[in-house]
Amino acid sequence: MVERIINYISIFLALIIVLPLHEFAHAFAAVKSGDPTPKINGRYTLNPLSHFDAMGLVCFVLAGFGWARPVPINPYNFKHYKRGLFWTSSAGVIANYLLAFIAYPLYLLSAKLPVIGYFTVVLQLTLFYIFSLSISFFVFNLIPVFPLDGFRIYDALAKRRGGFYRFLRFQGIYVLYFLLFLSVIADFTGLWQLNILGIALNFVAGYLQIPITAFWGLIF
Repeated sequence: MVERIINYISIFLALIIVLPLHEFAHAFAAVKSGDPTPKINGRYTLNPLSHFDAMGLVCFVLAGFGWARPVPINPYNFKHYKRGLFWTSSAGVIANYLLAFIAYPLYLLSAKLPVIGYFTVVLQLTLFYIFSLSISFFVFNLIPVFPLDGFRIYDALAKRRGGFYRFLRFQGIYVLYFLLFLSVIADFTGLWQLNILGIALNFVAGYLQIPITAFWGLIF
């Protein structure tokens, strides 16, 4: 019981760092591109309460991946529309990968600290979850369905907006909801085969972790 509580505390502490940084990165890129909308809506901040989405937070705790409230932007305010849209869309996942890169060596260093009750355990787990959840958030948000970052990046780069674009824009989210539902069912029933989305994301995340762990492995 104590181990489960410590685990949930560590996940929560990690999330109040991972999620706000992701959304603030979007807001920062938008403002720097000429759009004041994030500031007007109170999203130009690292305050977690400004960014949390209840359902996305629950999915993070239960399934290991989820989302925050999207930062509102008005791309027509950008100095350069396509460039601003691309960097604003990409900023969140870039911030998450950089955070994972920084968190991993801190996690390795924390393992060398003397054990001070539950404090050391929570610290180590929190740093580990900052690393792993940052990678998970990076991968999840690159799924190219609206309103995730992957679709917005595709939108910024796409020259044609045919049937495939319209599917991702209007129907893709329902496929994603279905896969998320299967992930929750898999978590409650233990039927891991149903967690199609989780299996796919973990597979990709595993490869994305390799450059980070390999780089720091040369030092530690």
